[in-house]
Amino acid sequence: MKAANLGVLFLIELGALAAAAWWGASTAWPWLLATTAPAVLIAAWALFGSPRARFRTRGARRAGFELLWFGAGVGALYAAGEHGWALALALVCAVSKGLAWRWDQ
Repeated sequence: MKAANLGVLFLIELGALAAAAWWGASTAWPWLLATTAPAVLIAAWALFGSPRARFRTRGARRAGFELLWFGAGVGALYAAGEHGWALALALVCAVSKGLAWRWDQ
């Protein structure tokens, strides 16, 4: 179960990036925002979220960062008009991150 949850964690990270790209593609400037929105999330993850991040976050700061990061993916889907997918991503994120916290992943 723990190994499967690590896979789900990776997939929801990719899902948040895809959501940002989907939102960008649905705007008035798709050629700009479909690449810029995920790039901003990638840069934030590289600086604060990855295991080899330059500015590692722990505890409440980590929880806040992940809430904002995954929330950006959910918000992007919602803003793109994909309300069902936004809800699905939010639920999968909540369950998977809850299990990761419980299992110290």
